[in-house]
Amino acid sequence: MATASHAPSLRRLLDLAWPIIVSRSAQTVVSVADAAMVAHLGEEGLAATTTGALNLMAFFILPMGVVFIVSSFASQLYGRGDHAGARRYGFYGLAVAAMAQVLYLVAALFAPRAVAAIGYSPAVAALMSQYIVCRLFTGGAAIGLEALGNYYGGLGNTRLPMAAQVFCMALNIALNWVLIFGHLGAPALGVYGAALASALSTLIAFLVLLGCFLAGYGEHTSARKSKAKLRLAELGRMLRFGFPSGLNWFVEFAAFSLFINLVINGLGTTTLAAFMAAMQVNQVAFMPAFGLTSAGAILVGQSIGAKALDEVPKTVKLTAFVTCGWMGFVGLVYLAFARLCMLPFAPPGAEREAFLDIAAQILTLSITWQLFDATVMTIAEALRAAGDTAFTAWVRGIAAWFVFVPGSYVSVRVLGGGIGWVVFWLTGYIALMAFVLLLRFRGGAWRKLDLAGAEMPPV
Repeated sequence: MATASHAPSLRRLLDLAWPIIVSRSAQTVVSVADAAMVAHLGEEGLAATTTGALNLMAFFILPMGVVFIVSSFASQLYGRGDHAGARRYGFYGLAVAAMAQVLYLVAALFAPRAVAAIGYSPAVAALMSQYIVCRLFTGGAAIGLEALGNYYGGLGNTRLPMAAQVFCMALNIALNWVLIFGHLGAPALGVYGAALASALSTLIAFLVLLGCFLAGYGEHTSARKSKAKLRLAELGRMLRFGFPSGLNWFVEFAAFSLFINLVINGLGTTTLAAFMAAMQVNQVAFMPAFGLTSAGAILVGQSIGAKALDEVPKTVKLTAFVTCGWMGFVGLVYLAFARLCMLPFAPPGAEREAFLDIAAQILTLSITWQLFDATVMTIAEALRAAGDTAFTAWVRGIAAWFVFVPGSYVSVRVLGGGIGWVVFWLTGYIALMAFVLLLRFRGGAWRKLDLAGAEMPPV
């Protein structure tokens, strides 16, 4: 039977959500600051930085999606009172980060050839290769920061990861000012300076949060006193549920990356730069929604761990209501101030007005998918918290690769359609996912799953 501590409430949701919102917004500000602070270099520098950051996520998204499951395990184990068990999953998340870093060092050797093969202009390709290679050298730190953030989030401590992310953001902006523009005696490195600033700030922030974790700061007393007896079987279990979670994100992101490189890139450098800048703004606006759905997932996991299953639909309904309300507000802001929102990204020169016209149009048209996106995130995060990761991965994969990518490619590259057709396929793709995931959640398959495992030691 559900206890009052697991009953959903707006206050509990917001108490958990606001530090996550700040954390996610701080992460996004890192990439947005890179874009805004290189805009003076022209559309080639802007396109290289924004699209380079997007392509970089192709390397990050799979292991990052895997460590998202750390929050699910930590929240369920915390909900049942097994604090030491929850802590072990923090270490397993760090193990994934270490394995990822080894792969990133290898990937850095091949990244320039891969970028050159896509078909960017020579100037954009050269700058983008520098950006991606530099950031790959601290990619494991980015995954580790995410792993520890999800661990602490599962415990309900969302403020410590928030502090680490805000520190990362502030340090990145300061280093951008020094390394992009060449202040304080440093050389003006331009796009490479933006990459170096992001790489260094991420590494330092991770080391700070890692120190807190190893010292047991921000955890329950019983977890700090216990010795972490790591178990290979538990790591395997985390990977078994985490890999579909990572694949879920990777498959969708790979489709979107192909869409950018194959469809949007074919519309010209100005359109590419405008589209990516609009997506940066949209990403910032969506961070509160992501924070709300992440907080909802923590509450779902804790309710499942406490066997308060009847509270889960109430939590999801509350989360969806608040998240859709926020995204509706964002849509009204876009409708009134789209061009103003894009001014910080506008490059100098003759292409400025064309850039602003295209970017403002894209931002306004993005209103069509905002509520669908909020619904997808709410339900997908709730299913992830319950361990229902494989189904979501299949839905994203089928919708992305058999609906979105071919539909947008044929409409734009074959039939010669414009940005309106791009938005049509984006909206249809997200709406389809929202419908299917809603049916899945209402079907109740998540009630029968046992993420933490019946073999886990009793508490």
